[in-house]
Amino acid sequence: MLKKNNMTAVIIGGTKGIGLEITKLFLKKNFNVVVSARKINNLNLKNKNLLKISGDFSKENSHKKLVNKTLKKFGSIDVYINNVGLSDWKPIDKVDHKFLNRMVLNNFFSAVWGCKQASKKMKPGSSIINISSIAGKRGSKNNSIYSSCKFAITGLTQSLAKELGDKGIRVNSICPVLIKTPGLIKALKSKYSPANNRIENFLNEFTISNSALGRLPSGNDVAELCYFLSNPNSNSITGQNINLDCGVFPQ
Repeated sequence: MLKKNNMTAVIIGGTKGIGLEITKLFLKKNFNVVVSARKINNLNLKNKNLLKISGDFSKENSHKKLVNKTLKKFGSIDVYINNVGLSDWKPIDKVDHKFLNRMVLNNFFSAVWGCKQASKKMKPGSSIINISSIAGKRGSKNNSIYSSCKFAITGLTQSLAKELGDKGIRVNSICPVLIKTPGLIKALKSKYSPANNRIENFLNEFTISNSALGRLPSGNDVAELCYFLSNPNSNSITGQNINLDCGVFPQ
């Protein structure tokens, strides 16, 4: 059992969807929590152990400022969770520089800069967690750019686990399958998505056809795995890209 305020977690993109579930759980577990996003005022949570910091976390300087403010406020960074993500389907012949730039900056650069700046200040026993996707394990139609970004997270996680292991910093990623969040629903409305304007039917059919457990995971499931990876009970786990998919893609 953690003592109150014993550890500090930084959650990038922690104001909605999966990130909000992570934020709520870490507060419940008595962490100091630093939540960061572009629109931080959308977060209505109030807690004396909560610090809100806005910024564009596709840029390195935002992570640098965030790390410094966190250390000034709480004195340490024990967990750094890179949860910035942007899902969008588009066939390759429709991909232009603007789309590619937006996807790569949000889905890959944000994690690179977070890992770089956090690892400079983290102490032995700390943990970096990248929120990836099952798309980082297998490709799918009209999803080449998003999937490529998530495959890059897989490589980043494995490589940094080796690189930062000497400092006692563990690096892992979580690869969820489809989780029904506002961001996913918005992305599925694209004319190029597999939902084909039948979002609820698509999710139900996908679940029946693919899930070993007959259901899909929740945002809270991701949060619980983040919590496990952040505490000493997982101190031998690093360099892993862990599927959280109810058996959709057994490995």
